[in-house]
Amino acid sequence: MQNFEFYNPTRVLFGKGMIARLDEQLSPEARVLVLYGGSSAERSGTLNEVRAALGKRTFREFGGIEANPTYETLMNAVAMVRAEKLDFLLAVGGGSVMDGTKFVAAAVPYEGEPWDILVSKGEAVKRALPLGTVVTLPATGSEMNCLSVISRQSTGDKLLFSNPLVYPRFSVLDPMRTMSLPMKQVINGVVDSFVHVMEQYMTYPVDGMAQDRFSEGLLSSLVEIGPRIVATPEDYDLRSNLMWVATLALNGLIGAGVPHDWTTHMIGHEITAKYHIDHARTLATVFPALLKVRRTEKRAKLLQYAARVWNLTEGTEDERIDAVIRKTEEFFESLGVPTHLSAYGIGAEGINDLVQQLEDHGMTHLGENGDVTLDVSRQILEAAA
Repeated sequence: MQNFEFYNPTRVLFGKGMIARLDEQLSPEARVLVLYGGSSAERSGTLNEVRAALGKRTFREFGGIEANPTYETLMNAVAMVRAEKLDFLLAVGGGSVMDGTKFVAAAVPYEGEPWDILVSKGEAVKRALPLGTVVTLPATGSEMNCLSVISRQSTGDKLLFSNPLVYPRFSVLDPMRTMSLPMKQVINGVVDSFVHVMEQYMTYPVDGMAQDRFSEGLLSSLVEIGPRIVATPEDYDLRSNLMWVATLALNGLIGAGVPHDWTTHMIGHEITAKYHIDHARTLATVFPALLKVRRTEKRAKLLQYAARVWNLTEGTEDERIDAVIRKTEEFFESLGVPTHLSAYGIGAEGINDLVQQLEDHGMTHLGENGDVTLDVSRQILEAAA
Protein backbone atom coordinates (compact mmCIF):
# COMPACT_ATOMS: atom_id res chain seq x y z
CA MET A 1 0.00 0.00 0.00
CA GLN A 2 1.19 3.50 -0.78
CA ASN A 3 1.79 6.19 1.85
CA PHE A 4 -1.17 8.50 2.35
CA GLU A 5 -2.64 11.30 4.43
CA PHE A 6 -6.39 11.15 4.96
CA TYR A 7 -8.36 14.18 6.11
CA ASN A 8 -12.08 14.81 5.94
CA PRO A 9 -13.70 17.37 8.25
CA THR A 10 -17.27 17.19 6.90
CA ARG A 11 -20.04 16.41 9.39
CA VAL A 12 -22.79 14.29 7.81
CA LEU A 13 -26.42 14.53 8.92
CA PHE A 14 -28.19 11.61 7.26
CA GLY A 15 -31.86 10.66 7.14
CA LYS A 16 -35.44 11.87 7.07
CA GLY A 17 -36.09 15.30 8.51
CA MET A 18 -32.44 16.23 8.93
CA ILE A 19 -32.85 19.58 7.15
CA ALA A 20 -34.49 20.88 10.32
CA ARG A 21 -31.14 20.43 12.07
CA LEU A 22 -29.53 23.14 9.95
CA ASP A 23 -30.25 25.48 12.82
CA GLU A 24 -27.76 23.59 15.02
CA GLN A 25 -24.98 23.89 12.45
CA LEU A 26 -25.01 27.66 11.99
CA SER A 27 -24.29 30.58 14.24
CA PRO A 28 -27.40 32.70 14.95
CA GLU A 29 -25.45 35.65 13.54
CA ALA A 30 -24.55 33.89 10.26
CA ARG A 31 -25.38 35.84 7.12
CA VAL A 32 -26.19 33.10 4.63
CA LEU A 33 -26.37 32.85 0.85
CA VAL A 34 -28.50 29.90 -0.26
CA LEU A 35 -27.40 28.74 -3.72
CA TYR A 36 -29.48 26.41 -5.87
CA GLY A 37 -30.11 25.39 -9.45
CA GLY A 38 -33.51 25.42 -11.12
CA SER A 39 -37.11 25.38 -9.98
CA SER A 40 -37.05 21.77 -8.78
CA ALA A 41 -35.66 22.78 -5.38
CA GLU A 42 -38.70 25.04 -4.97
CA ARG A 43 -41.26 22.56 -6.35
CA SER A 44 -40.00 19.70 -4.20
CA GLY A 45 -40.35 21.74 -1.03
CA THR A 46 -36.65 21.53 -0.20
CA LEU A 47 -36.13 25.29 -0.31
CA ASN A 48 -39.09 25.86 2.00
CA GLU A 49 -37.61 23.40 4.49
CA VAL A 50 -34.27 25.22 4.29
CA ARG A 51 -35.91 28.62 4.78
CA ALA A 52 -37.78 27.35 7.83
CA ALA A 53 -34.60 25.88 9.31
CA LEU A 54 -32.68 29.13 8.82
CA GLY A 55 -35.28 30.89 10.92
CA LYS A 56 -34.64 34.56 11.64
CA ARG A 57 -31.10 34.60 10.29
CA THR A 58 -30.26 37.03 7.54
CA PHE A 59 -30.16 35.07 4.29
CA ARG A 60 -30.32 35.70 0.59
CA GLU A 61 -30.96 33.34 -2.31
CA PHE A 62 -29.15 32.82 -5.59
CA GLY A 63 -30.69 30.49 -8.17
CA GLY A 64 -29.94 29.50 -11.72
CA ILE A 65 -26.71 27.53 -11.29
CA GLU A 66 -26.46 25.34 -14.39
CA ALA A 67 -26.10 21.56 -14.65
CA ASN A 68 -22.50 22.33 -15.58
CA PRO A 69 -21.89 25.39 -13.41
CA THR A 70 -20.43 28.30 -15.33
CA TYR A 71 -17.88 30.83 -14.24
CA GLU A 72 -20.03 33.61 -15.66
CA THR A 73 -23.07 32.73 -13.51
CA LEU A 74 -21.02 32.07 -10.39
CA MET A 75 -19.28 35.43 -10.60
CA ASN A 76 -22.73 37.02 -10.17
CA ALA A 77 -23.04 35.09 -6.91
CA VAL A 78 -19.57 36.30 -5.89
CA ALA A 79 -20.70 39.88 -6.48
CA MET A 80 -23.81 39.36 -4.35
CA VAL A 81 -21.82 37.92 -1.43
CA ARG A 82 -19.36 40.82 -1.53
CA ALA A 83 -22.02 43.48 -1.86
CA GLU A 84 -24.22 42.17 0.95
CA LYS A 85 -21.35 41.08 3.21
CA LEU A 86 -22.62 37.51 3.52
CA ASP A 87 -20.38 35.12 5.41
CA PHE A 88 -21.73 31.57 4.97
CA LEU A 89 -22.71 29.66 1.81
CA LEU A 90 -25.34 26.92 1.71
CA ALA A 91 -25.60 24.78 -1.43
CA VAL A 92 -29.01 23.19 -1.99
CA GLY A 93 -28.88 20.75 -4.88
CA GLY A 94 -26.68 18.19 -6.57
CA GLY A 95 -23.03 18.12 -7.55
CA SER A 96 -23.20 21.12 -9.87
CA VAL A 97 -24.62 23.42 -7.20
CA MET A 98 -22.15 22.12 -4.63
CA ASP A 99 -19.21 22.52 -7.02
CA GLY A 100 -20.34 26.02 -7.90
CA THR A 101 -20.67 26.94 -4.23
CA LYS A 102 -17.11 25.77 -3.57
CA PHE A 103 -15.88 28.06 -6.32
CA VAL A 104 -17.83 31.01 -4.88
CA ALA A 105 -16.38 30.24 -1.44
CA ALA A 106 -12.85 30.43 -2.84
CA ALA A 107 -13.50 33.36 -5.20
CA VAL A 108 -15.08 35.83 -2.74
CA PRO A 109 -11.88 36.52 -0.73
CA TYR A 110 -9.55 35.96 -3.70
CA GLU A 111 -7.49 38.97 -4.71
CA GLY A 112 -7.02 38.90 -8.46
CA GLU A 113 -8.74 37.15 -11.37
CA PRO A 114 -10.79 34.28 -9.86
CA TRP A 115 -10.37 32.13 -12.98
CA ASP A 116 -6.77 31.70 -11.78
CA ILE A 117 -8.17 29.47 -9.04
CA LEU A 118 -9.08 26.94 -11.72
CA VAL A 119 -5.97 27.45 -13.83
CA SER A 120 -3.87 26.75 -10.73
CA LYS A 121 -6.03 23.69 -9.90
CA GLY A 122 -6.78 25.27 -6.54
CA GLU A 123 -3.24 26.01 -5.42
CA ALA A 124 -3.97 29.76 -5.55
CA VAL A 125 -6.63 29.44 -2.83
CA LYS A 126 -5.39 30.74 0.52
CA ARG A 127 -8.76 31.64 2.10
CA ALA A 128 -12.37 30.59 1.59
CA LEU A 129 -15.78 31.26 3.06
CA PRO A 130 -17.30 28.40 5.11
CA LEU A 131 -19.99 26.37 3.37
CA GLY A 132 -22.48 23.59 3.93
CA THR A 133 -24.66 21.51 1.65
CA VAL A 134 -28.17 20.08 1.45
CA VAL A 135 -27.99 17.25 -1.07
CA THR A 136 -30.89 16.64 -3.46
CA LEU A 137 -29.13 14.47 -6.07
CA PRO A 138 -26.74 11.65 -5.07
CA ALA A 139 -24.01 11.32 -7.67
CA THR A 140 -20.80 13.28 -7.36
CA GLY A 141 -19.79 12.95 -3.72
CA SER A 142 -19.15 16.70 -3.72
CA GLU A 143 -20.91 16.91 -0.37
CA MET A 144 -17.93 15.28 1.35
CA ASN A 145 -14.87 16.28 -0.69
CA CYS A 146 -12.91 19.38 -1.66
CA LEU A 147 -13.22 19.01 -5.45
CA SER A 148 -15.01 21.30 -7.87
CA VAL A 149 -15.44 21.36 -11.66
CA ILE A 150 -16.38 24.65 -13.36
CA SER A 151 -17.02 25.56 -17.00
CA ARG A 152 -16.41 28.87 -18.77
CA GLN A 153 -18.85 29.63 -21.56
CA SER A 154 -16.69 32.22 -23.28
CA THR A 155 -13.80 29.80 -23.87
CA GLY A 156 -15.42 26.33 -23.73
CA ASP A 157 -13.07 25.32 -20.89
CA LYS A 158 -14.11 22.90 -18.16
CA LEU A 159 -11.54 22.71 -15.35
CA LEU A 160 -11.21 21.05 -11.97
CA PHE A 161 -9.78 22.47 -8.77
CA SER A 162 -9.33 21.14 -5.27
CA ASN A 163 -8.35 22.68 -1.97
CA PRO A 164 -8.96 21.57 1.64
CA LEU A 165 -10.39 25.00 2.46
CA VAL A 166 -13.55 24.20 0.46
CA TYR A 167 -14.55 21.03 2.29
CA PRO A 168 -18.16 21.52 3.42
CA ARG A 169 -18.42 22.10 7.17
CA PHE A 170 -21.50 19.88 7.14
CA SER A 171 -23.75 18.10 4.63
CA VAL A 172 -27.38 17.15 5.06
CA LEU A 173 -28.39 13.97 3.25
CA ASP A 174 -32.12 13.32 3.36
CA PRO A 175 -33.05 10.56 0.87
CA MET A 176 -36.63 11.88 0.74
CA ARG A 177 -35.28 14.92 -1.13
CA THR A 178 -34.45 12.64 -4.08
CA MET A 179 -37.97 11.27 -4.55
CA SER A 180 -39.06 14.00 -6.98
CA LEU A 181 -36.04 13.61 -9.27
CA PRO A 182 -36.54 12.45 -12.86
CA MET A 183 -35.37 8.84 -13.18
CA LYS A 184 -32.77 9.91 -15.74
CA GLN A 185 -31.00 11.95 -13.07
CA VAL A 186 -31.18 9.10 -10.56
CA ILE A 187 -29.61 6.73 -13.09
CA ASN A 188 -26.94 9.31 -13.90
CA GLY A 189 -26.10 9.22 -10.20
CA VAL A 190 -25.70 5.44 -10.28
CA VAL A 191 -23.35 5.63 -13.28
CA ASP A 192 -21.35 8.57 -11.93
CA SER A 193 -20.83 6.83 -8.58
CA PHE A 194 -19.86 3.57 -10.28
CA VAL A 195 -17.16 5.24 -12.36
CA HIS A 196 -15.91 7.24 -9.36
CA VAL A 197 -15.23 3.98 -7.56
CA MET A 198 -13.64 2.38 -10.59
CA GLU A 199 -11.22 5.24 -11.16
CA GLN A 200 -9.76 4.60 -7.72
CA TYR A 201 -9.89 0.81 -8.04
CA MET A 202 -9.19 -0.14 -11.65
CA THR A 203 -5.44 0.51 -11.76
CA TYR A 204 -2.87 -2.03 -10.50
CA PRO A 205 -2.57 -3.99 -7.24
CA VAL A 206 -0.76 -2.41 -4.27
CA ASP A 207 -2.12 -4.83 -1.64
CA GLY A 208 -4.69 -2.30 -0.40
CA MET A 209 -6.95 -5.00 0.99
CA ALA A 210 -9.42 -2.74 2.80
CA GLN A 211 -9.64 -0.30 -0.11
CA ASP A 212 -10.20 -3.08 -2.65
CA ARG A 213 -12.89 -4.86 -0.63
CA PHE A 214 -14.59 -1.57 0.20
CA SER A 215 -14.59 -0.58 -3.48
CA GLU A 216 -15.90 -3.97 -4.56
CA GLY A 217 -18.69 -3.71 -2.01
CA LEU A 218 -19.70 -0.31 -3.34
CA LEU A 219 -19.61 -1.57 -6.93
CA SER A 220 -21.70 -4.64 -6.06
CA SER A 221 -24.19 -2.39 -4.25
CA LEU A 222 -24.56 -0.17 -7.31
CA VAL A 223 -25.03 -3.19 -9.59
CA GLU A 224 -27.89 -4.22 -7.32
CA ILE A 225 -29.34 -0.74 -6.75
CA GLY A 226 -29.43 0.33 -10.42
CA PRO A 227 -32.14 -1.97 -11.82
CA ARG A 228 -34.06 -2.14 -8.53
CA ILE A 229 -34.41 1.63 -8.23
CA VAL A 230 -35.83 1.77 -11.75
CA ALA A 231 -38.36 -0.93 -10.85
CA THR A 232 -39.30 0.50 -7.43
CA PRO A 233 -38.51 4.23 -7.50
CA GLU A 234 -40.39 4.96 -4.24
CA ASP A 235 -38.27 2.54 -2.16
CA TYR A 236 -36.78 4.70 0.60
CA ASP A 237 -34.14 2.14 1.53
CA LEU A 238 -32.84 2.00 -2.04
CA ARG A 239 -32.69 5.80 -2.16
CA SER A 240 -30.84 5.80 1.16
CA ASN A 241 -28.29 3.29 -0.02
CA LEU A 242 -27.67 5.10 -3.29
CA MET A 243 -27.20 8.39 -1.46
CA TRP A 244 -24.65 6.94 0.97
CA VAL A 245 -22.79 4.91 -1.67
CA ALA A 246 -22.46 8.04 -3.84
CA THR A 247 -20.93 9.89 -0.88
CA LEU A 248 -18.53 7.08 0.01
CA ALA A 249 -17.47 6.74 -3.62
CA LEU A 250 -15.63 10.06 -3.58
CA ASN A 251 -15.00 11.18 -0.01
CA GLY A 252 -11.35 10.10 -0.17
CA LEU A 253 -11.59 6.93 1.89
CA ILE A 254 -11.38 4.26 -0.81
CA GLY A 255 -8.72 6.24 -2.67
CA ALA A 256 -6.32 6.51 0.28
CA GLY A 257 -3.08 4.61 -0.31
CA VAL A 258 -3.93 3.34 -3.80
CA PRO A 259 -3.18 4.66 -7.31
CA HIS A 260 -5.89 6.52 -9.23
CA ASP A 261 -6.74 6.82 -12.93
CA TRP A 262 -8.96 9.80 -13.73
CA THR A 263 -8.57 9.49 -17.50
CA THR A 264 -12.27 8.78 -17.97
CA HIS A 265 -13.25 11.94 -16.13
CA MET A 266 -10.76 14.14 -17.96
CA ILE A 267 -11.93 12.92 -21.38
CA GLY A 268 -15.56 13.05 -20.22
CA HIS A 269 -15.17 16.68 -19.19
CA GLU A 270 -14.09 17.56 -22.71
CA ILE A 271 -17.10 15.79 -24.21
CA THR A 272 -19.46 17.66 -21.89
CA ALA A 273 -17.75 20.99 -22.57
CA LYS A 274 -18.12 20.58 -26.34
CA TYR A 275 -21.40 18.69 -26.71
CA HIS A 276 -23.25 19.47 -23.43
CA ILE A 277 -23.94 15.78 -22.78
CA ASP A 278 -24.75 14.83 -19.19
CA HIS A 279 -21.52 14.22 -17.29
CA ALA A 280 -22.40 10.68 -16.20
CA ARG A 281 -23.31 9.72 -19.76
CA THR A 282 -19.94 10.80 -21.07
CA LEU A 283 -18.35 8.52 -18.47
CA ALA A 284 -20.43 5.58 -19.67
CA THR A 285 -19.09 6.05 -23.20
CA VAL A 286 -15.45 6.48 -22.21
CA PHE A 287 -14.92 4.01 -19.38
CA PRO A 288 -15.64 0.69 -21.18
CA ALA A 289 -13.52 1.91 -24.09
CA LEU A 290 -10.68 2.71 -21.70
CA LEU A 291 -10.86 -0.84 -20.34
CA LYS A 292 -10.55 -2.22 -23.87
CA VAL A 293 -7.54 -0.07 -24.74
CA ARG A 294 -5.79 -0.43 -21.36
CA ARG A 295 -6.57 -4.09 -20.69
CA THR A 296 -2.87 -5.05 -20.59
CA GLU A 297 -1.96 -2.37 -18.04
CA LYS A 298 -5.04 -3.18 -15.92
CA ARG A 299 -4.98 -6.95 -16.37
CA ALA A 300 -4.61 -7.97 -12.73
CA LYS A 301 -7.36 -5.67 -11.48
CA LEU A 302 -9.68 -6.57 -14.36
CA LEU A 303 -9.43 -10.23 -13.36
CA GLN A 304 -10.00 -9.33 -9.71
CA TYR A 305 -13.00 -7.19 -10.64
CA ALA A 306 -14.38 -10.00 -12.82
CA ALA A 307 -14.18 -12.53 -10.00
CA ARG A 308 -15.25 -10.43 -7.03
CA VAL A 309 -17.95 -8.19 -8.50
CA TRP A 310 -19.35 -10.28 -11.37
CA ASN A 311 -18.43 -13.83 -10.22
CA LEU A 312 -16.67 -14.54 -13.52
CA THR A 313 -14.19 -17.31 -12.71
CA GLU A 314 -14.37 -19.71 -15.66
CA GLY A 315 -12.52 -19.58 -18.97
CA THR A 316 -9.11 -18.22 -19.86
CA GLU A 317 -7.90 -14.93 -18.45
CA ASP A 318 -8.53 -13.15 -21.74
CA GLU A 319 -12.04 -14.62 -21.95
CA ARG A 320 -12.80 -13.39 -18.43
CA ILE A 321 -11.51 -9.91 -19.26
CA ASP A 322 -13.63 -9.82 -22.43
CA ALA A 323 -16.64 -10.95 -20.42
CA VAL A 324 -16.25 -8.40 -17.62
CA ILE A 325 -15.87 -5.50 -20.04
CA ARG A 326 -19.10 -6.69 -21.73
CA LYS A 327 -20.78 -6.94 -18.32
CA THR A 328 -19.81 -3.36 -17.54
CA GLU A 329 -21.20 -2.12 -20.87
CA GLU A 330 -24.36 -4.17 -20.42
CA PHE A 331 -24.88 -2.75 -16.93
CA PHE A 332 -24.86 0.82 -18.25
CA GLU A 333 -26.98 -0.08 -21.26
CA SER A 334 -29.52 -1.90 -19.07
CA LEU A 335 -30.12 1.40 -17.29
CA GLY A 336 -30.76 3.15 -20.61
CA VAL A 337 -27.34 4.79 -20.74
CA PRO A 338 -25.54 4.50 -24.11
CA THR A 339 -21.92 3.35 -24.20
CA HIS A 340 -20.94 4.67 -27.62
CA LEU A 341 -20.33 8.19 -28.93
CA SER A 342 -22.36 7.39 -32.04
CA ALA A 343 -25.50 7.53 -29.88
CA TYR A 344 -24.83 11.27 -29.60
CA GLY A 345 -23.87 11.79 -33.23
CA ILE A 346 -20.15 12.18 -32.50
CA GLY A 347 -17.90 10.87 -35.28
CA ALA A 348 -14.30 11.13 -36.47
CA GLU A 349 -14.29 14.91 -36.74
CA GLY A 350 -15.60 15.21 -33.22
CA ILE A 351 -12.85 12.91 -31.95
CA ASN A 352 -10.22 15.15 -33.57
CA ASP A 353 -11.71 18.16 -31.79
CA LEU A 354 -11.77 16.36 -28.44
CA VAL A 355 -8.13 15.32 -28.73
CA GLN A 356 -7.25 18.93 -29.53
CA GLN A 357 -9.12 20.10 -26.43
CA LEU A 358 -7.18 17.62 -24.30
CA GLU A 359 -3.95 19.02 -25.68
CA ASP A 360 -5.08 22.61 -25.13
CA HIS A 361 -5.83 21.83 -21.48
CA GLY A 362 -2.55 20.03 -20.84
CA MET A 363 -4.14 16.58 -20.55
CA THR A 364 -1.26 14.92 -22.36
CA HIS A 365 -0.10 12.36 -19.77
CA LEU A 366 -3.09 10.91 -17.94
CA GLY A 367 -3.57 7.61 -16.14
CA GLU A 368 -2.15 5.95 -13.04
CA ASN A 369 1.31 5.88 -14.63
CA GLY A 370 1.08 9.09 -16.65
CA ASP A 371 1.34 7.09 -19.87
CA VAL A 372 -2.07 7.89 -21.37
CA THR A 373 -0.74 10.18 -24.07
CA LEU A 374 -2.84 12.02 -26.62
CA ASP A 375 -2.42 9.05 -28.97
CA VAL A 376 -3.80 6.71 -26.30
CA SER A 377 -6.68 9.10 -25.59
CA ARG A 378 -7.46 9.06 -29.29
CA GLN A 379 -7.49 5.24 -29.21
CA ILE A 380 -9.93 5.34 -26.29
CA LEU A 381 -12.23 7.76 -28.11
CA GLU A 382 -12.06 5.65 -31.26
CA ALA A 383 -12.90 2.53 -29.24
CA ALA A 384 -15.87 4.45 -27.81
CA ALA A 385 -17.13 5.44 -31.25
